[in-house]
Amino acid sequence: MLRLEEINQASAILEGIAFETPLVYSNYLSSRFDARVYLKLENLQRTGSFKFRGAYHKLTRIRDTLGPKGVVAASAGNHAQGVAHAAHLMSIPSSIVMPEWASISKQIATRSYGGQVILAGNSLTESLDQARTLEAEGQTFIHPYDDEDIMAGQGTIGLEIVSQLPEVETILIPVGGGGLIAGIATAVKSLRPQTSIIGVQAAACASAIAALRLGKPVNVPAKYSIADGISVKKIGQRAFAIIQRLVDDMVSVEEEEIATAMLELLERKKILAEGSGAVPLAALTGKHLSNLRGRAVVLVISGGNVDTHLLARILRKGLFKSHRIMRFSVQLRDAPGALANLIKVVADCRGNILHVYHDRLGRHLPVELSRVELEVETRGADHIEELLNALSANGYEVDTR
Repeated sequence: MLRLEEINQASAILEGIAFETPLVYSNYLSSRFDARVYLKLENLQRTGSFKFRGAYHKLTRIRDTLGPKGVVAASAGNHAQGVAHAAHLMSIPSSIVMPEWASISKQIATRSYGGQVILAGNSLTESLDQARTLEAEGQTFIHPYDDEDIMAGQGTIGLEIVSQLPEVETILIPVGGGGLIAGIATAVKSLRPQTSIIGVQAAACASAIAALRLGKPVNVPAKYSIADGISVKKIGQRAFAIIQRLVDDMVSVEEEEIATAMLELLERKKILAEGSGAVPLAALTGKHLSNLRGRAVVLVISGGNVDTHLLARILRKGLFKSHRIMRFSVQLRDAPGALANLIKVVADCRGNILHVYHDRLGRHLPVELSRVELEVETRGADHIEELLNALSANGYEVDTR
């Protein structure tokens, strides 16, 4: 079982190698939730996530026993980059098996850190099978989470939090395979047992919650999630034993809540967080937690590696969810000035039109009518209601589907 002594040893190994990431107080979030809210910014860690800590610590523990072929890992993202960079710093050859659908940006990043990228399989499970094949050929396999050396490295985040905020009362931590929360919980509960440790999962793949309910790790069906870094179908056995003993609560958040949290971090705090890194804030904004009033609360922002194309889609989804964009359609007489009159109503309400789609040839349109769809930037739910009322008052039948 992981102990504080092993995390302290990992901290000594990582000193001067891994960054001690900032713990930032948020006036905005503190005021909003009537608590003292801090953000632990692991998105500013080497390779853009907490994974570097565990990977580097693991490699230091085994490098004297490694063969000439080095190490192999299977990952679609952060673990890949953490292992590749750690191995590069130690001049250890590394092969990183990624699913064929892994984003180009993450492939490029992994190569830039010195890893040999191998695309294999249509799922992470199939990539893992390929990695195990390479292990049989002489490479050493580095597990992404269910390994005590990995967990000890991640646990150094807990040491830093207690050092930076000795009065910390609650810590919200993303949970996928469980290595991050197991490490942090071991460190924090050893130093400050009264601190509450709360895990946050994506509802699309809540394997830790299922394991706690059933008393053992189980496979759960996984739907697509923008928090792909924590979409793990079965929580790690070693991690689960620690979670059962030390974690106080586990909650799940929905996709729209994650997207909104990513948008909020970017807009209000200028922090780029990936979906997995934003789930602690999603748990707050989605009101999944209680009894936080006045407490010193830390949100672990675990990473910031998000594909730019995916980021654009996620932010757009967040804007719709927060009523910052609305889309509607109306039918107009196909006559001069009809579109201009519609646009004037929107402009008079101070709506900013982003896109206009004008259809005169729709199969189900009467010949004398056209269909216009507008996408409008708005200031919130009240502004949308004002705009809809103005359109109705001017005789427009609005379809917001």
